[in-house]
Amino acid sequence: MSLETVVILAAGEGTRMKSSTPKVLHSISGRTLVGHVLHAVDSLSAKQVRVVVGAGREQVESHIADIAPHAVTVFQEKRGGTGHATQLALEGLTPKGTILILAGDTPMLTSASLSQLLEHHASGGFVASVMTAEHPDPTGYGRIIRGDDDLLVRIVEERDADEIEREIIEVNSGVYAFDAAKLAGAIGKLKADNSQGELYLTDVIEILRNEGGKISAVLIEDFIEILGVNDRVQLAESAALLRDRINEDLMRAGVTIVDPLSTWVDSTASVEKDVVLMPGTSIGGRTTIASGAVIGPRTSLQDCTVGTGARVLESHCTEAIIGDSVNVGPFTFLRPGTKLLTGSKAGAYVEMKNATLGEGSKVPHLSYVGDAVIGEGSNIGAATIFVNYDGVEKHYTVVGDHVRIGSDSMLVAPVTIGDGAYTAAGSVITEDVPAGAMGVGRAKQRNVIGWVLRKRPGTKSAEAASRHSSDEQKG
Repeated sequence: MSLETVVILAAGEGTRMKSSTPKVLHSISGRTLVGHVLHAVDSLSAKQVRVVVGAGREQVESHIADIAPHAVTVFQEKRGGTGHATQLALEGLTPKGTILILAGDTPMLTSASLSQLLEHHASGGFVASVMTAEHPDPTGYGRIIRGDDDLLVRIVEERDADEIEREIIEVNSGVYAFDAAKLAGAIGKLKADNSQGELYLTDVIEILRNEGGKISAVLIEDFIEILGVNDRVQLAESAALLRDRINEDLMRAGVTIVDPLSTWVDSTASVEKDVVLMPGTSIGGRTTIASGAVIGPRTSLQDCTVGTGARVLESHCTEAIIGDSVNVGPFTFLRPGTKLLTGSKAGAYVEMKNATLGEGSKVPHLSYVGDAVIGEGSNIGAATIFVNYDGVEKHYTVVGDHVRIGSDSMLVAPVTIGDGAYTAAGSVITEDVPAGAMGVGRAKQRNVIGWVLRKRPGTKSAEAASRHSSDEQKG
């Protein structure tokens, strides 16, 4: 099989999306619609990929340059139908080999089905092949009319179909393989003599058929692959279908998903066997999760790395590295640049940003750690704040190995707490604490005896204090 060119038609207005974002740039499962299509064709090893763009040109071209820098974009200034878009894509090309044409809003397509189409096309010596599927509700789709030899005779659009033809459930997917030279010869013969005044690529099939060419209809197994996205409802439907496909593949590969309906894993994420995903879990972006980890319930990971045996409970983490046997949560917020090394813990109501927590160290609860590095075996007491921002610039805090930070401490950066040092609970630490020292940064306590009875007479506090005084006198 010699796949010379892939053409992706992505110029549509997408008016039914009712969005300022071009239709093909709407995202599901970690990729845009056109991103899914580009991913599906990537393994086909085409010599060139051309994407026809139109609506939202600058945005679409910028996105394609980011995700598929090898692809060439072709601008369709005036939308004139799929046939016109194909004409533009063919300009300047030497027509040879096989050309694959498909739409940019079909995120469910798989490389396997595209390969099936191309292999059948090449082995049969066809001038054109059309991917088809049997749809339980074919309304709106072009129907496939086969001859006695099982080859494709024509594609009948629903508005042109009679009652018998409308009963046919085999429909056109909008995915085509052509002999490039034959396509180049036929594409110029298209006419816009239809109600839309546009050039239709489907008319090329009839032209080639009339010229004596053999046309194949290649039926794929699962009709959901051909589903396009035209509005927000179909976007949500495709997202759910992709979720189910990804979750099924993961479970068959050895991942436990307790509640597949509430678990969303992006197609770009990687989850190893023996991982457990609890209900309400979202695994997004380029997240990787190693074997034995337990994620959730009610947890989201975006572009994170999770090590073997880690546990992340009811937390939100973005661009964080969570090492082997680390415990996170519940209600923890790990922001970009956070690194939790082996056996460490970021516990309940902890927020961390651009900070490294050393092996075996703990931030158990109710603390903020920002712009810091903490050594191994250290413990950060409850309600500790790493004061990293002076209103203009961020500053860094260094906490050494086996340090004990007392509860309700304020570490005002830039500051260093030496190895083995302690800070007293309730301290505001503004100067470095040497190794092995105790840092104390608080005023001496003063008790004003009788203040409540004098200043708050008649209150319940005063009544309680008065009773206590009476009890002491009786004793």
